[in-house]
Amino acid sequence: MNLSLSEQLSGSKGLKGKVALITGSTSGIGLAAAHMLAAQGANLVIHGLVSKDEGLELKAEFERIYKIDVMFSDANIAETEQIDQLMSNIKIEFSRLDIVVNNAGIQYTETLENFPRDKWNAIIAINLSAAFHIMQQAIPLMKQHNWGRIINIASVHGLVGSAKKSAYVAAKHGLVGLTKVAAIEEAPNGITVNAICPGWVETPLINNQIEDFAKQQGTDIETAKHKLITNKQALPVMAKPEQIGDLILFLCSDTARSITGSSLPIDGAWTAL
Repeated sequence: MNLSLSEQLSGSKGLKGKVALITGSTSGIGLAAAHMLAAQGANLVIHGLVSKDEGLELKAEFERIYKIDVMFSDANIAETEQIDQLMSNIKIEFSRLDIVVNNAGIQYTETLENFPRDKWNAIIAINLSAAFHIMQQAIPLMKQHNWGRIINIASVHGLVGSAKKSAYVAAKHGLVGLTKVAAIEEAPNGITVNAICPGWVETPLINNQIEDFAKQQGTDIETAKHKLITNKQALPVMAKPEQIGDLILFLCSDTARSITGSSLPIDGAWTAL
């Protein structure tokens, strides 16, 4: 039976029994998405580079609040062997995987001429290659049930460029392209693949940029924050992680079953300028 989004959000637990892997879900966008999906009954694989104690505490919190099954992983997804182990553990723990949110990402800024090779390699590995390796192993599990949702958290930088972000822009453009290919290939199998392209979002990844910009400008954090935002987008406020979580939930709903291969900006008109 097809469920409307309103029915899902009214407490019908539209994702009950499904399993969702969200990389980088111990904070920011990933954590917000985890709460959204858990509230709809999805069992979770929470992932992040935090201590085992912190991860297990978060696991217990989700299990207590939402009455779902939760697995925690601290896999370093820059390493293919650790991705393989993560996916193997998911198969053992749940025997299925229905939703993947490729959210984990890192950032480093420098001119292309001076960009450190190790930083380039790390950003490409985590922001792009990890998504490929996870999708490659998740798709066969989704095909078993003729249903799946893959949501790649790209960036406005998957659509436009910015100075001093060569690796990040390259990775996010690549992620948008990967999304399109996967959507075309998996459309007959009940699997949708979409990219979300946020502009400024209040996450830990942004904080260092704001602090550096404040130092450069010789001003306070709030003034620097406003100037940094409005340099790029018309809307003078950052999005909240929960707004991205809402869009992730919508893309997981039956209402969004015909949306696939899309790159969806949530960027305060950044790409409209």
